[in-house]
Amino acid sequence: MQADPDAQEPAAPRSRRFPPVTQDTARPEGAGRAAPGDALAARQWPMLSVLTATAVGLLLTAVGHPRVGCLVIGVALIAAAVLRRVLPSVGMLAVRSRFTDMVTYGVLGVAITLLALVIATPKPWLDIPFLEDAVHFTVR
Repeated sequence: MQADPDAQEPAAPRSRRFPPVTQDTARPEGAGRAAPGDALAARQWPMLSVLTATAVGLLLTAVGHPRVGCLVIGVALIAAAVLRRVLPSVGMLAVRSRFTDMVTYGVLGVAITLLALVIATPKPWLDIPFLEDAVHFTVR
Protein backbone atom coordinates (compact mmCIF):
# COMPACT_ATOMS: atom_id res chain seq x y z
CA MET A 1 0.00 0.00 0.00
CA GLN A 2 1.37 3.37 -0.99
CA ALA A 3 1.02 6.54 1.05
CA ASP A 4 -1.01 9.36 -0.44
CA PRO A 5 1.45 12.12 -1.48
CA ASP A 6 -1.15 14.87 -0.83
CA ALA A 7 -1.87 13.76 2.71
CA GLN A 8 -0.45 15.98 5.43
CA GLU A 9 1.39 14.63 8.40
CA PRO A 10 -0.42 14.97 11.71
CA ALA A 11 0.67 18.06 13.63
CA ALA A 12 3.08 17.48 16.46
CA PRO A 13 1.51 18.01 19.86
CA ARG A 14 2.17 21.45 21.27
CA SER A 15 4.53 21.58 24.17
CA ARG A 16 3.34 23.06 27.46
CA ARG A 17 6.82 24.44 28.13
CA PHE A 18 7.62 28.08 27.71
CA PRO A 19 9.64 28.82 24.60
CA PRO A 20 13.37 29.27 25.23
CA VAL A 21 13.22 32.77 23.72
CA THR A 22 10.35 35.10 24.55
CA GLN A 23 8.71 36.37 21.39
CA ASP A 24 6.45 39.04 22.87
CA THR A 25 5.38 40.57 26.14
CA ALA A 26 1.92 41.41 27.38
CA ARG A 27 1.12 45.10 27.51
CA PRO A 28 0.49 46.49 31.00
CA GLU A 29 -3.09 47.22 31.98
CA GLY A 30 -2.66 51.00 31.74
CA ALA A 31 -0.78 50.93 28.44
CA GLY A 32 -3.63 51.98 26.18
CA ARG A 33 -3.44 55.42 24.66
CA ALA A 34 -5.92 57.88 26.10
CA ALA A 35 -4.55 60.83 24.15
CA PRO A 36 -2.50 61.42 21.01
CA GLY A 37 1.19 60.52 21.17
CA ASP A 38 2.24 64.14 21.61
CA ALA A 39 0.06 64.56 24.74
CA LEU A 40 2.01 62.26 27.06
CA ALA A 41 1.22 64.29 30.20
CA ALA A 42 -2.50 64.27 29.40
CA ARG A 43 -2.77 60.50 29.70
CA GLN A 44 -0.51 60.30 32.77
CA TRP A 45 -2.38 62.80 34.94
CA PRO A 46 -3.20 60.29 37.73
CA MET A 47 0.46 59.42 38.25
CA LEU A 48 1.56 63.05 37.91
CA SER A 49 -0.97 64.21 40.50
CA VAL A 50 0.14 61.57 43.02
CA LEU A 51 3.82 62.38 42.41
CA THR A 52 3.14 66.12 42.75
CA ALA A 53 1.35 65.64 46.07
CA THR A 54 4.17 63.40 47.29
CA ALA A 55 6.76 66.01 46.27
CA VAL A 56 4.80 68.69 48.16
CA GLY A 57 4.75 66.42 51.22
CA LEU A 58 8.50 65.83 51.01
CA LEU A 59 9.09 69.58 50.62
CA LEU A 60 6.94 70.32 53.69
CA THR A 61 8.87 67.70 55.65
CA ALA A 62 12.19 69.18 54.54
CA VAL A 63 11.28 72.73 55.58
CA GLY A 64 10.35 71.71 59.10
CA HIS A 65 6.76 70.48 59.08
CA PRO A 66 7.18 66.69 59.30
CA ARG A 67 3.67 65.91 60.52
CA VAL A 68 1.90 67.84 57.78
CA GLY A 69 4.34 66.57 55.13
CA CYS A 70 3.84 62.92 56.10
CA LEU A 71 0.10 63.47 56.23
CA VAL A 72 0.14 64.84 52.67
CA ILE A 73 2.17 61.83 51.49
CA GLY A 74 -0.23 59.40 53.17
CA VAL A 75 -3.27 61.10 51.68
CA ALA A 76 -1.59 61.04 48.24
CA LEU A 77 -1.18 57.27 48.49
CA ILE A 78 -4.78 56.82 49.62
CA ALA A 79 -5.85 58.97 46.64
CA ALA A 80 -3.74 56.70 44.38
CA ALA A 81 -5.68 53.69 45.67
CA VAL A 82 -8.99 55.45 44.98
CA LEU A 83 -7.89 56.54 41.50
CA ARG A 84 -6.75 52.99 40.72
CA ARG A 85 -10.18 51.68 41.72
CA VAL A 86 -12.33 54.30 40.00
CA LEU A 87 -10.56 55.05 36.71
CA PRO A 88 -10.43 52.47 33.93
CA SER A 89 -7.09 53.73 32.59
CA VAL A 90 -4.54 55.28 34.95
CA GLY A 91 -1.39 55.15 32.86
CA MET A 92 1.76 54.40 34.81
CA LEU A 93 -0.12 54.28 38.11
CA ALA A 94 -1.03 50.73 37.07
CA VAL A 95 1.95 48.63 38.11
CA ARG A 96 0.43 45.29 39.04
CA SER A 97 -3.11 43.98 38.98
CA ARG A 98 -5.85 46.40 40.03
CA PHE A 99 -6.47 44.59 43.33
CA THR A 100 -2.77 44.43 44.26
CA ASP A 101 -2.25 48.11 43.43
CA MET A 102 -5.28 49.16 45.49
CA VAL A 103 -4.20 47.11 48.51
CA THR A 104 -0.57 48.25 48.30
CA TYR A 105 -1.37 51.95 47.90
CA GLY A 106 -4.14 51.81 50.50
CA VAL A 107 -2.16 49.99 53.21
CA LEU A 108 0.92 52.19 52.77
CA GLY A 109 -1.24 55.34 52.70
CA VAL A 110 -3.13 54.40 55.88
CA ALA A 111 0.11 53.41 57.65
CA ILE A 112 1.87 56.67 56.76
CA THR A 113 -1.22 58.70 57.70
CA LEU A 114 -1.49 56.96 61.10
CA LEU A 115 2.21 57.47 61.77
CA ALA A 116 1.87 61.14 60.84
CA LEU A 117 -0.99 61.53 63.29
CA VAL A 118 0.89 59.93 66.20
CA ILE A 119 4.16 61.84 65.72
CA ALA A 120 4.94 63.19 69.18
CA THR A 121 6.30 66.61 68.20
CA PRO A 122 5.21 68.43 70.35
CA LYS A 123 1.92 66.60 71.07
CA PRO A 124 0.32 63.85 68.97
CA TRP A 125 -2.93 64.64 67.16
CA LEU A 126 -4.06 61.05 67.71
CA ASP A 127 -3.30 58.93 70.76
CA ILE A 128 -3.07 55.20 70.09
CA PRO A 129 -1.53 53.47 73.12
CA PHE A 130 -0.68 50.32 71.19
CA LEU A 131 1.48 52.25 68.73
CA GLU A 132 3.12 54.21 71.53
CA ASP A 133 3.99 50.97 73.37
CA ALA A 134 5.33 49.44 70.17
CA VAL A 135 7.55 52.46 69.52
CA HIS A 136 8.86 52.47 73.11
CA PHE A 137 9.50 48.72 72.91
CA THR A 138 11.48 48.97 69.67
CA VAL A 139 13.47 52.06 70.64
CA ARG A 140 14.72 50.67 73.96
